[in-house]
Order: sequence, then C-alpha cells, then structure tokens
Amino acid sequence: MLTESQARNIRGLPGVASVWMNQMHNVVTTRSWDFMGLPYNQTNGLLAHAKMGEGIIIGVIDSGIWPESPSFDDTGYAPPAAKWKGICQSGMSFRAKSCNRKIIGARWYADDFNKSQLEAAGEFLSPRDFDGHGTHVASTAAGSVVRNVSFYGLASGIAQGGAPKAHIAVYKACWSIGCSEATIFKAIDDAIHDGVDVLSLSILSPTGHTPAFHAVMKGIPVIYAAGNDGPYTQTVNSVAPWLLTVAASTMDRLFPTVVTLGDGQTLVGQSLFVATRKANQFHTLKLYYNDMCNLTIANSTDVKGNIILCFNLNAIFTTTQLVELATALVKSGGKGFIFTQRSSDRLATWQFQALTIPIVSVDLEVAFRIHQYFSTTQSPLVKVSPSQTTTGRGIPAPKMAAFSSRGPSFIYPTVLKPDVAAPGVNILAAAPQVGIYKKLGLPYFFNSGTSMACPHVSGIVALLKSLHPDWSPAALKSAIMTTAHITDNNGLPLVADATPNKIADPFDYGAGFVNPTKASDPGLIYDIDPLDYQMLFNCMIGSNTNRSCTAIESSLFDLNLPSIAIPNLKTSQTISRTVTNVGQPDVVYKAFLQPPAGIDMLVKPKMLVFDKNTRSQCFKVTFKARQKFQGDYTFGSLAWHDGSSHWVRIPIAIRAVIEDFYSTVS
Repeated sequence: MLTESQARNIRGLPGVASVWMNQMHNVVTTRSWDFMGLPYNQTNGLLAHAKMGEGIIIGVIDSGIWPESPSFDDTGYAPPAAKWKGICQSGMSFRAKSCNRKIIGARWYADDFNKSQLEAAGEFLSPRDFDGHGTHVASTAAGSVVRNVSFYGLASGIAQGGAPKAHIAVYKACWSIGCSEATIFKAIDDAIHDGVDVLSLSILSPTGHTPAFHAVMKGIPVIYAAGNDGPYTQTVNSVAPWLLTVAASTMDRLFPTVVTLGDGQTLVGQSLFVATRKANQFHTLKLYYNDMCNLTIANSTDVKGNIILCFNLNAIFTTTQLVELATALVKSGGKGFIFTQRSSDRLATWQFQALTIPIVSVDLEVAFRIHQYFSTTQSPLVKVSPSQTTTGRGIPAPKMAAFSSRGPSFIYPTVLKPDVAAPGVNILAAAPQVGIYKKLGLPYFFNSGTSMACPHVSGIVALLKSLHPDWSPAALKSAIMTTAHITDNNGLPLVADATPNKIADPFDYGAGFVNPTKASDPGLIYDIDPLDYQMLFNCMIGSNTNRSCTAIESSLFDLNLPSIAIPNLKTSQTISRTVTNVGQPDVVYKAFLQPPAGIDMLVKPKMLVFDKNTRSQCFKVTFKARQKFQGDYTFGSLAWHDGSSHWVRIPIAIRAVIEDFYSTVS
C-alpha cells in the first residue's frame, strides 16, 4: 500500500519497469473430453501417447481448491520432478498434508483484502476453496479419472481432466469478493519461481496481466479466458499476443425436458430438473406477459401451488431477473417456472433451484403453443417431467456460446482474438463441500463460462508439452490454432449462438474449435522468439521511452502469429510470416487461399519445400482492397497443405477503410 509520493519515488528506482494502480478483477467433465476425442480409456491416441500428462505441472490461479475431492486423488502418482520448488502453505482448514502427489503445491494471497470481511463471508484464509470456481477449474484441467459421476443422474459418466496424470499447483488469488490484480501478479511470480509448466487463469483481464509476459519469456505457456460479455463485438479480454485466449462453445449434449399440457400436447424445453418425486404432477397453469412477470407477482399468494409461464415478447430476461423470480417463486410455494429465453447458454444458472421445482427455458414458439392452450381452456393444467440427458451427432455441436466475448480487440486490433474455442457450456466438474454444494450433497456441479473453456485448453497444452517438451509457448499455441475445426460434428459451418444465431467467424472462435489429436502433429508451426514481444511489452506498461509505440504496434503486422488481422487496409498491405517444419523432413506444402470478401490476396511463394537442411521457410501475403470505402471486417484464411494429412490453416480478418479510427457506431 503506497501513497502517491511513494509510488512516484519507486517509479524512479533502477529495475522498476512500471508502477500502476491496483485493480480488482472477476473470475469467470463427463462429456467434453469424449467430444474432443480424448476419452480416458483410449489406448492409441494423444492421451495415451502423452501418458495423460504425467509429470507436467499445471499452475491454476483461481479461488483455491478442495483437496478431498475424488478428482484430486493421488493414487499411483509419482512425486514431482526435482525442479519443483513450490510449497504447501497452510492456513484455515488446510494443513501441509492437505497437499499430496496430485496437488503438489498451494499458496494463498489475502494481503490486499480485509481479512475480517473475508471471514465474515465464510472464506477460508488458506488455499481451501470456498467459492467453487477454483475447484471446478482445476478438476477440468487435470482432474484424476473418477467413475460414476453425475448431477443426480444427469450427465452421468466418467469425470476426468484434460491431463488426468498432471500435477496441480494452486495459487489462491481470488476470493468471493473478487481478484486483486496485485495478488495475481504475485501468484504468477511465485508460479514462475516454483517451476510450473503451464499457467491457467480463468480470470478476466482487459489485456492479460503483464507478469504473464515474464512467464512466457521463461517458456511457460499462459492460457486465459476470453470473457463472458458476448455476443457483443469488441468485448474480448486478455488480448496480449503472447497469451492463448480461449472462447467458449457448446458440446453435443442437451437436457431436454418435456412439458405436458392438460389436453395431452407435449412440448420440449431445457432444464436441469431432477426432483423426481415432484415431477409428472399436473398443476394449474398461470400465464403472465412481459412486465407483468415481476417480483411483485412472484412474491404474491397467487403463485402458490401453480406453475407459472412468463411469456416475454418485449425483451430477454436478464440472468439476475430470472434468478430473483425463480427464488421468489420457490419461496412463495410455486410448483414450476417456465420462461421464454433466447439463446443464452446459461442453463447451469438454474441447477440449484431446479432441485426444488422445475425451471424450464423455452423459445417463443413453444411459449406461444402454451399460450394458445391457456387461452382456449377453462382450467389449464400443465406438468413437467424430469430432465433427460441427450448426446450425439443429432445435436449440432459445437456452437459458439452466446455469452462468449467476441473480437475484435479494441486494444490491439492487429492481433486477432480470441485464439481458439473449447467447451465452456454446462461443464460438470468438482465442487467444494461447503455452502450450497454441501447442503445439496453435490460433489460435482455444472458451470458455464469461458472460465470453463480455459482449463480445457490448459489440459490440452499440458498433453502437448508432455509430447513436445522443447516446443515454445508460441509453438504450442500455433499447433492448437492451425489444426482447429471450423465445422461442426455434421460437417456444417460452426454457428454462433446470438440474437439471432449466425454463422460463426474468427471474432467468435479465433482459429476454430480445438482439435487436440491434430494439434499433436501440426506439420508446420508459427514460432516466435519471446524477445520479439519485448518492445510491445514495454509499450504496454508505459516504460518505452526510446521508440515510438505507434511504430511498434504497426510492426505487430509482422509478428509471427498464426493469424492475420488488418484493421485499416486503405490500398494494399504485405504481411510476412515464417513457418517451421516439425513433421517429416522431406515435404512440399502448397498454399490454399480463401480471400476475405472484397479483398484480393496473393501469396509468394505459393509452394514451400522442406528437407533435412531446410526446416524454416518465409513467405509474404499481400492484400489489396478492390474498392475504396469505409467498410466492415470480412474474413478468410490461408492454409498450407502437404498433400497428405496436414492442413495448416490460419484465420484472416481484414477491414477496408478510408479514414483511420473512424467510428461507424450510430
């Protein structure tokens, strides 16, 4: 804690890069790994070849961990490598022996908070998790294999992390009242010192915390969540080019819930309703329109014993409104809550209330069918059946989650973000046994967000690092991006849930949906010497006094990223890239171009020849605007193909302009 004058004095000391005001930040299973082709029992795939990530250390900076969860059982684990320098810091309800050969280190940081306020909130002043977020994230990244997991029978199966044999190092920098930027900085520094191999941060930061740059300089890949402010543009977080920024998608699993009307009609919504003894009973249906559906109605005696339909034609309910309504309905003795909802991918929000009464989201078409029945019946009745679990190709997936933050980056528009997408909707993972989780007997619970997508990629990076220990963070990022899917499980273009839904583009998913198996053998990689980031880093923290930061940012065009973004194409622009062959030594790659609409695109050379003496090749891509106009972004791609199994594809986003910094918002 510094005064303004102390901060000025420290700013002038040798070795101090920068001083700035502390800020607070927010944190943002049984099917997702099967969906991505990494089932726990595969005998001849990436998981087996990487030995399930054995020996890799994943550092998780979050809200702590619940070490007694079966997901952190250390049976059969070897001790960590001799390089490990971490500690198991004790504290409230957490002793040194709370760590094991799975959780090999744990630290906690509370100096930036009022400790009495934390205790009053029920927090543990230790690495023990009170919030649930950190336990969920850690088990998603590296949880051990646990059989017979479900949410009261829903989503039943085997729970595992992406790297089930990896070690976990916990850094509790987040609390129920937020995450202090200063504690996150300290946690990253400690993780670098301790010897983690991968850093996972399901935390929202506009740029990505600058200490993450130092981790990358030390060869540690850093994975961040993209944010949950979608589907609006320019909302993506963690946009520094040295980070791997992850967007959230769905997977091929739904929870259909049958709603039966008194005349026998059956309609289907989505819910997580599991209270079987309260299911399949007809109750009187009450219908409220638009603003009529409010807390006054929900708290009234009119709802007791009835199932309520909130038919909102005017606007979408916010999540906060729905939680308040559902809570009030339960308290008032309501027997069910059906509400209209556009695609929001927020089903997990209702899981705790849905143990008491059915809380069912339906679209306007289904709601209108219920409305018709209500309007033509003297004594309308309705019943709700328990939710079911449905998986498979009949469910188009992945789709980009509606809440997932979208690009372009308003801070670095020449860096295409997010980088890649991974499952982040209705992820079932470990829970702490405290609070509502203990009250309801939930060892595993659903959560949704880019916070859940981030540890999926962290687990995949751990597997790739196990296979390719000499690959740099940029190489690992490149392998994941250049092999990503841009089609769903039926071979159709990826869709983005929004209002309305649309065909997804690189500002939704980056390079596409992660494909772990392909990423283990990418053919070519776009590698970056961390020193190439140095000048940009200096500009970011305001310590570059020798060169123009405007010039540095323009040089981002030629930073060897596995993507290309040009936000201000006036006439023509030529971009340089270098690829390194990590496959068979004697191979020829040919260029396949998909130019953005309205843009001419030329690649030189069109063919790259590699042999045992030539591992890297440079090429140039020239873009020309066909017309001079103040346009919007259009998208394309460049892929290198070896005539066999390797398609090395990067996304392209181009905006033709007349004037720089021209706002089209009206």
